[in-house]
Order: sequence, then structure tokens, then C-alpha cells
Amino acid sequence: MKKLRFLKPVLNFILIGLLITTLSRIFLFFIFKDRVVETPNFWYIFPIGLRMDLILLCYLSFLPALLITFLPNKWLKFTNSFLVIYSFLFLFLILFVELASPDFVKQYDTRPNKIFLDYLIYPKEVVGMLLKSYLTSIIVTFLILGVVIYLAFKKGKQFFHTTTAEYKFKLMVFPLVAFLLFFGARSSLTSKRPINASNAVFSTDQLTNTLGLNSFYTVAFAAYSIKNEGNTKMYGKMEETEAIARVKKYMIAGPNDFTDAEIPFLHVQQPDSVLKKPYNLVIFLQESLGAEYVGILGGKPLTPEFDKLSKEGLLFTNLYCTGTRSVRGIEAVVTGFLPSPSESVVKLGNSQQGFFTLADALKHKGYDTSFIYGGMANFDNMASFFNGNGFEDIVDQEDFESDGNKYAFKGTWGYSDEDLVTKANNYFKSKGDKPFFSLMFSTSNHEPFEYPAGRIQPYDKNPATVNNAMKYADFSIGKFFEMAKKEAYFKNTIFIVIADHNTRTYGKNLVPINKFHIPALILGPGVPKGVSYSKLASQIDIPPTLLSYLGLSFETPMVGRNLNQLDAKTQGRSIMQFNDINAFRVENQVVIMQPNLKPLQFEIKNDTTLIPVKLNEELAKDALAHVITAGNLYKENKYKLREVKK
Repeated sequence: MKKLRFLKPVLNFILIGLLITTLSRIFLFFIFKDRVVETPNFWYIFPIGLRMDLILLCYLSFLPALLITFLPNKWLKFTNSFLVIYSFLFLFLILFVELASPDFVKQYDTRPNKIFLDYLIYPKEVVGMLLKSYLTSIIVTFLILGVVIYLAFKKGKQFFHTTTAEYKFKLMVFPLVAFLLFFGARSSLTSKRPINASNAVFSTDQLTNTLGLNSFYTVAFAAYSIKNEGNTKMYGKMEETEAIARVKKYMIAGPNDFTDAEIPFLHVQQPDSVLKKPYNLVIFLQESLGAEYVGILGGKPLTPEFDKLSKEGLLFTNLYCTGTRSVRGIEAVVTGFLPSPSESVVKLGNSQQGFFTLADALKHKGYDTSFIYGGMANFDNMASFFNGNGFEDIVDQEDFESDGNKYAFKGTWGYSDEDLVTKANNYFKSKGDKPFFSLMFSTSNHEPFEYPAGRIQPYDKNPATVNNAMKYADFSIGKFFEMAKKEAYFKNTIFIVIADHNTRTYGKNLVPINKFHIPALILGPGVPKGVSYSKLASQIDIPPTLLSYLGLSFETPMVGRNLNQLDAKTQGRSIMQFNDINAFRVENQVVIMQPNLKPLQFEIKNDTTLIPVKLNEELAKDALAHVITAGNLYKENKYKLREVKK
């Protein structure tokens, strides 16, 4: 055995890595034990976790094993220096993401993924949020990482220095070492494909499944998958013509309404009534306002202003968002684009110009178009996307700071919601008789939940809570309409208050459908007052519904439905993307698609209970068609208006 001591660095690297990931998994298990133990065979997370950890660590051990074997003994000093740096670097990264995992899982109900990477792009906002909301976790993390760095300097040689060995012996042993590492990394000798995250799926609880992974793997896989943006083959294959036909059967548009064979969904949408002077349109997008926080929808009593306004307009009581991020909500509400496992089109490269938005459509009709936001508009690439797709004026934090006015409060994410509505109201007044479209986006209801004091009667004793932030967001909604009703533009404007998504999207099902339930309220001339729309609907149905009120006909590629013209016999439909899982719901039946696995179908009871049922193959094909279509439209640049000939 002494002859094998030269392999000590590789063995120690694997053992220490296993120690980190296993202890982290045990810690996560105890944090979420009450939920995890409800899963049959929940203990699978430990053998599955060991397997997935070995896959990662064996992959990372290939390079050290090669250098130890093939570099001559005279290079021993270089080899040892490299081994110490390499080993501690990756162990440090593995430890870092595992330390970040508990808070991330609490927030997103899954291990760190692409969202984790996205936040690294915006250090100013994220650091501010972390310092105010997760200070204790940060202190503990840095203390542990500090100890690791100390050990790296003190014990690096002891753990990761190799020794001299006979060159021929190393060459003789290498095939066995290579085989063991290959087997560990591939984790199978019979499977045609290497083991991946899909092999960790053994239950219908997304969180329990992800505990069988490790966070370095999930983050690394997210980074690797960026190159596959728009790739929908993970769910299955379908001919483009069949996918288009299946999506069209869910639309209201008839065969004669489609206007361009090259843009498959481009069609004419007629208004509910023709107007000589078209109405303005204002979308007030609410950060994280899930239905569970809205009193009139059966949630907590946090929204008295919204509840009161619901008597003045059309309230959607059975509406579901398409995803869990703001950019996904913007994608749905502003473009009507189908959700997919890819990143939102707001952040994708091929959609930064010439991609359909409501702003683009209305700009072609002579509207002034704007985006008004209390934070920095470059966050999540919003400014770039809006600027290239029809938004003429982008008003953000810098404009608040330079206009010379005094505002109520500036927090981590920008100016408060009441400052936003004040700015927006003044902006709309300045438009005079020119028709305008504007997207307003709130900020206050976001961790660390900052807002000006003295505005609300707190729901919780601690002011910095989601419930209190919801009450403040509602206060600002009320203030906006109080101001707007006094202005001339009010009587000529269609307004909608709608959420981008819920706060924390979590639950024991593969897709926590109840957490996708959001409010929406349309107000304005021609909008029925005190009426509720209770049929199942999707966020992508909102843009075509809004256009129907403006008094103009439009050409649009949106596949969503104008809910005002939807036949009473037509079944409601919603589409939800939860990380890399897609859910296609028709009434109380939902087809759930996971990467590289067969689709599953469930009957939904009260949004919280999913009962497995036999798969309806046609419904499963319809579900796949919508995802395939989203990918094709993006990749082929076919979600747009026709070019205007000059």
C-alpha cells in the first residue's frame, strides 16, 4: 500500500468533498424534515446523493490523477503546488455553494441554479439585500470559509502533496485508477448516457428530489446549460407543423385571421368596439403579489385598497402566472410569449430587437411608449430589451435622482412604490391628448422589504416582513388611483394591476400550482364594474385581452386568448414553468414534463393536491407542442410584426 501513497491527494480530495456534501445534505434534511419525510422512500436522497457526489468529485479528480501519473518526479514541486491550489479551490467552491444552499432553498424551493448565477451579475442590489436580510448567514459563512482558508495554508501539504514513486509503477496503476474515476464519474457501465440530474428524480416532490443532488453540480449544470438556451428537446420531439397546429387549436383566431405564412401565429385581432379616439393603456406590474396575500381572493387581509378597487373593474379570480421570476412575468404580460425551460426572452440575445411587445404594437399605432421603474432599469437586462422592442422612454432611478423633486424613500432596490406612482402620475399628465402606453413596475415588495414609515398599520410586529411590504404595496396602489382619478387622462385610460409572480414558490408537488395563483384587475372605460372572471386563465391571455379594450384592430403573433371573446364552453388553460419543469393545465387536469423523463398527468384538487391519473396522450402532445413552439419561434425569429416598408 505504501507504493500507492502518491495517490493520496486524489483520495483525500474525494473524501473531503464527500464529507462537505454529505454533512450539508444531512443539515438540509433536518431543516426541511417535516416536509421531506412525507415523501415515500425519502431516505433515497442519501444513496442518490452519494452517487451524485461521487460523479462530481470523480470528474474533478481526473486532472490531478493525470498530473500525478505522467509528470516526472523532477516536477514534484510544481505538481504539489498545483494540487494544493486546485484541491482547495474546488473544495472552497463546493463548500461555498453548500453554505449558500439553506437560504436559497428556503426562498426558491430548489438548490442553487441559474437564478444563483443571475444574481451574481448585479452585486450592488444583491449585496444590499443580503446584508439586510441574511446577515447572520453571511457571518457564519465567512467564518467557516475563513477557517478553510487557514487550513489551506496550514494543512495543504499534509493533505494534498504527492510523493515520489517509480514511474513504471505509476503507469501500470493508471489504467485501474482511470477506470475507477471513469466509472465513478459516469456511474454506470451499461447506460448509453452518463447519469445526470434526471436520475435523482424518485418522487413527486421537487425539493426532496433536489436534496439528492449537490449544489456545485446544480450551479455548474446551470452554467453549462446556458449554451442550450431555447433547446426544448429535453421534453421530447415534434414536427414544427404539428406543434403549430396543436397550439392554434387553443387560440380564438380562425383560419382566415392569420395573415403571414412566414410568421405562423400573426393574426388580426379586432377590438370589442371601435373607437374614434383610442384609449391609453397602463400596466401596473406588482412585484411578488401572489393571490395568497390578496384579501378578496381568499388570502391574508393585506390589500384593502386593491379589494376596494375590485368593485370598480374586472377581477380575475382564477389567473395563473407563467413562472417564478420577474422577467418571466414581464415576458408574459408585455409580450404574451409562451413560457419555456429557456431563460425569459427579456434576457436572451436573439430577442433584444425586433421581438413583439405591446409597446411595439402600440408604437405602430401612434402611441407614446414608456417603462417607469423606481430601480435601475438595467437590472435583469430590462432596459436593453425594452429599448430594442418598442419602448421609447425608459424612466428609472437615475431620473428620480436628477429631476430635482423630493421623494419619500429610497431603499436597496430603488425608490419606493409611492414615489413610483407619484412620478408616473406626473409623467402621464404631461402627455396631454397624445395616446400613451406605459409599464410601471413596483419594487418595495422585495427583500429586504424596505418602505417609508408611518404609511400602514403593520400586520407583523417586525416592520421588514413580506406581509407588511404587501400592505405598503397595496397602499401605493390606492394612492396611485387616488391621484389618477383627479386627472384628465384617467377617463381615457385602461388600467391593469397584475402581479409578475408570487413570493416564494414552494410546495411538496413537482409543480406547486397554488403558488402560481395571482391577482389581476382591469379598470377603465368600457370595463365592466364589480365583475369577476372565474374561468381558468393564463398570464399570456392578459395582453390580447387588454388590446381588445383600446378600440383598435391589431396584428399580433400572440397565442393567448382575448378572454372577453372566449366561448363559455371553451375550457380554461394555463401554462407554468417551474425551474426546468413545465406544467400544462386544462381545467383540473395537468400534464407535467420533466427533462428526459416521460410526462406525468395529475388531477388537481384545490390547487394543492395532485392525484396521479392515466396519461392522456393527446393532452401530453398539446403540452409538448406549446414548449416546442416557444423554442422554434425564438430560434427562427418568428415572434414579431411584419416589417413596415418605407
